Amino acid sequence: MAAWALVLLALLNAGFGLFTSAGKMKIVEEPNTFGLNNPFLPQTNRLLPKMAPSPISGPAHLFRLAGKCFSFVESTYKYEFCPFNNVTQHEQTFRWNAYSGILGIWHEWEIYNNTFVGMWMREGDSCETKNRETKVLLICGKNNKLAHVSEPSTCVYSLTFETPLACHPHSLLVYPTLTEALRRKWDEAEQSLYDELITEQGYKKLLKEIFEEAGLLRATEEKEIEKKNKKLKSLEFETVEKCNKEYKKLSKEIKRLKDLLTQHGVVYERNTAENTSAEHVIHKVVTAKPSVLNGSKANEHLRGDTGIWNDTF
Repeated sequence: MAAWALVLLALLNAGFGLFTSAGKMKIVEEPNTFGLNNPFLPQTNRLLPKMAPSPISGPAHLFRLAGKCFSFVESTYKYEFCPFNNVTQHEQTFRWNAYSGILGIWHEWEIYNNTFVGMWMREGDSCETKNRETKVLLICGKNNKLAHVSEPSTCVYSLTFETPLACHPHSLLVYPTLTEALRRKWDEAEQSLYDELITEQGYKKLLKEIFEEAGLLRATEEKEIEKKNKKLKSLEFETVEKCNKEYKKLSKEIKRLKDLLTQHGVVYERNTAENTSAEHVIHKVVTAKPSVLNGSKANEHLRGDTGIWNDTF
């Protein structure tokens, strides 16, 4: 009987040891990235950006942040900010369908008082009738780190990023980042404003166009189309169709003049030389390559490259 008691006691001790070891199971600290890298999900259900990030722009000393990511945990969510790339959010939970999503893709700078103040991350995951977007404010700090996260309005997020790269008084000025040509445009705009040739509103419009040309701001799709149409209208014979139309119009006029001369008995001599035949010259224009029709250096003064500086508002 005593032997059976000893066997039972040994079995109980072994079972207790198993439960003790099970109690020491390592807690998973990373979020359940069900939507990010779960191998059981099809690829289409994982995090997929809707667009590619904009090209890197702005102060050159900030370019070293590209390729790095900085995280911040707020409540049950972990936020990751990857400068010039994206912002993501991961729910810190053990639920099988924990949320992981994109809060925005690098889009453009926010510029205030001619100074870079933040980075806009747009076109994130869908949120009801719009896409999520995030503004990342840059402030001076001892280390590179995310310091604060909030959601001022539904699906619009605000992150504060501290960095020693923003501590110098001139570190976030826009003017030094521009090319020499764009600086000249800015100087001319300043002078026009000083001479009262343009209004404050016109000055801001010119600055916005300069920032867009520099790639610091993204022009709207409608404005891009408008710019392309304006450029096409400033060119002569930009399409073969227009050339054909003008050719027919000129040919009709030449025929009218010939008939008029014949009607009045005026003898005219047709020069058949290739280089003096009007009809042949017109034919050459019509059959010319599109690259020639789009304008050459001889017609640069017709393109209005600096036309915006002649406008007044």
